[in-house]
Amino acid sequence: MEPLNIKETPRTPMIRYNPEKNKIEIRGKSIPEDPRDFFNPVLKWFEDFTSSPPEKTDVDVKLEYFNTSSSKTFLQIFKKLENIAKRKKKVNINWYYEVDDYDMKECGEDYRTMLKVPFKMIEVLE
Repeated sequence: MEPLNIKETPRTPMIRYNPEKNKIEIRGKSIPEDPRDFFNPVLKWFEDFTSSPPEKTDVDVKLEYFNTSSSKTFLQIFKKLENIAKRKKKVNINWYYEVDDYDMKECGEDYRTMLKVPFKMIEVLE
């Protein structure tokens, strides 16, 4: 599987896959001008990734803020990861949120209830 390495901008998150560690990282803000333009290649990459996944994949999500269209796309990504888990591969999603960021905590809890994959809530200091 080829690596994924999208750099963070003021409006879009960093999204990276490290094949040596089988780790996906999503970090930053997600308020793209054109969500389809930004996320279509990402969704395509995840589609390819799910066709031949490793035995174990860890996903670290450290978002500061995201809009509604990004939220829907993240759910699509998480559902693709859930499909990997249904094929008896291990997938762990770690949702990081700052101790006083109740909105981000609530979003993580909402995703966790929608998914059938290990989804760990991790509180961090600012």
